[in-house]
Amino acid sequence: MSTNNLYTHQASNITKTYLLMGTFLAMVIAVGYGIAWYLNNPAILYIAVAMAFGMNIYSYWMSDKLVVRMTGAKPADPVHHRELIQIVENLSITAGLPMPRVMVVDDPAPNAFATGRNPEKAVVAATSGLLAMLDKNEIEGVMAHELAHVGNRDMLVMTVAVVLAGFIAIVADMMSRALLYDGHQDNKNPLFLVIGIVGILLAPLAAQMMQMAISRKREYLADATGAMLTRYPEGLASALEKITSYKRPMQKVSHATAHLFISDPFAGGKSSVWQKVGGLFHTHPPAVERIGRLRGMQM
Repeated sequence: MSTNNLYTHQASNITKTYLLMGTFLAMVIAVGYGIAWYLNNPAILYIAVAMAFGMNIYSYWMSDKLVVRMTGAKPADPVHHRELIQIVENLSITAGLPMPRVMVVDDPAPNAFATGRNPEKAVVAATSGLLAMLDKNEIEGVMAHELAHVGNRDMLVMTVAVVLAGFIAIVADMMSRALLYDGHQDNKNPLFLVIGIVGILLAPLAAQMMQMAISRKREYLADATGAMLTRYPEGLASALEKITSYKRPMQKVSHATAHLFISDPFAGGKSSVWQKVGGLFHTHPPAVERIGRLRGMQM
C-alpha cells in the first residue's frame, strides 16, 4: 500500500470517528427531546444532552480500558509469553510504531484484537487458544494484522463504536421505561407515543448498524498491510484457516466488541438474529475471500 493511500485511510478513519460521535450525540438528544416533550419534563432533555456529551468524552479517552475489562484481557507474562512479546516488539520496530501493551485473554478459542485511540495508547491481545494452536509464523501474521489496524488508525473509530453503540441500547431501555410507566398519558397524542416506542425499539438496531457502517474493508486492508509487514502472506492465511476452523465461540464475548477481533468471536456458536439476515450485519468479511486475497498477493 502506498504512503498516500495509508494517510488517506487514516484521515478517513478520523473523519468517521467524528461523524460517529456526532450521529450518536444527535440520536441521544433527539430521543431525549421527544421524551421530554411527551412527559412535559425539560429536565430529561438536559440529562440526555449531559449524558451524550459525557459518553462522547469517555468513549474517546477511556474506551480502551473498557474494552480490556470487557474481554478479560490480562498483561502478557514476560516469561511465559516471551515469544509473543518479542514478536510484537520486532513488528512494531519494523512498522515504525511505538510498542503497544501486549495482553492475553484466557480463552481456548483462537482469536486476537487491538484497541486504543492512537498508537501511543494501543493494546494488542491474543487468546491463549491462539497461542497454543498457531506456530510462530502464524502468530506473527496475526500480530502484524493487529498492528496494521493500529498503524492505519482503524482503532480510533472501532473502539469508540464499542462504547457508543452499547450506550444507545442503555438509553433506549431507559426511555422505554419512562414512556411505558408514565401515568399521565390521557391528554397525549397516541400517535406520538407509538412513534416514540417504535423509535426506542429500533435504537439498538441503529446502534448495530452504526458499528457495521465501519466498513469491513478495514479487515482486507489490515490483512494486506500485515502481510506486507511480515513479507509472508501465507503466515496470516494459514492462521485464518486455523482460527475459522475452530467451531466454538469465545467464552467471554460481547456483540459490542465483536468487530474488534480478527475473526468473528461468535463463529461456531449462537449468533444474534441480525447476524443471520443475509450477512448484512456480519462484523467480518468471509474468511475464504480474505485467505484467497492473501494467497494471491505477490511479494
